[in-house]
Amino acid sequence: MPTFDPVRPFRKLAYNNALANHRLLQACTALKPGEFEASRVSFFPSIKETLNHIVTVDWFYVDGLEGGTLGFQAFEVDEPFDDVLSLAQAQAKVDQRLVALCETLTSERLASAVSLHRGARIQEERMEDVLAHLFQHQTHHRGQVHAMLSGTSVTPPQLDEFIVADDARFRGGELADLGWSEERLMR
Repeated sequence: MPTFDPVRPFRKLAYNNALANHRLLQACTALKPGEFEASRVSFFPSIKETLNHIVTVDWFYVDGLEGGTLGFQAFEVDEPFDDVLSLAQAQAKVDQRLVALCETLTSERLASAVSLHRGARIQEERMEDVLAHLFQHQTHHRGQVHAMLSGTSVTPPQLDEFIVADDARFRGGELADLGWSEERLMR
């Protein structure tokens, strides 16, 4: 029987996160003119604002997880991207950083302290807690974009087919786009 690896769930969540972001943003590239920034009912009032929020929050937390001091500079511009393509490129870059971080995790590192620079104070948290928070944040706001897509010309894509082996038949295109293999995803 395989032994439990406390790092594996975080690695799998990082893969899932990148795959789901890729699929969602690919769907958003098919939006008709005006749909990306159109006012909608959600926590953030547009797909554009929600996706920009996801990427800037990722910049903040991934930088902190990497030991950086970017802090609130991540939020200097509320909406740094006006179009889906440039936003998707930036999201892919930060997703790659998060995957790389999770691929090198150890049990000791998961239990280590992360310093999050919050202006006049530094918030200290366990790395495993910051990662759990970040993955939850992503899922929460991706779900909002998914729901907002229902009111557009684009059919919301399936976003929960990435963690288990049986779902391999659904993710082949995304894995190819990212240059990943099933072996990498399932280790």
